[in-house]
Amino acid sequence: MSLTYTEVEYVARLARLRLSPDELEQMRGQLSHILDYIAMLQEVDVSGVPTTSQVTGLVSVMRPDAVIGKLTPEEALANAPDSQDGMFRVKAVFE
Repeated sequence: MSLTYTEVEYVARLARLRLSPDELEQMRGQLSHILDYIAMLQEVDVSGVPTTSQVTGLVSVMRPDAVIGKLTPEEALANAPDSQDGMFRVKAVFE
């Protein structure tokens, strides 16, 4: 399928691309080749292939949450640059 220069200009405008005439001609050739390849793929008989939405199987790579201990307030504040009344003290975000 060979695209026309006007069709490529239209696609470039939709994509908000400013292309020179040489770039438009180059894109015309490249997009035409892509569409030819898609047309070739559409000719493949897939009538015996079941519909598939996930080919690798879904496996969670995240470990389950597990409580393994807790810190006392003093341990939690031990490396804090500033604390007050058992809480972290930070600079004000709003004036």
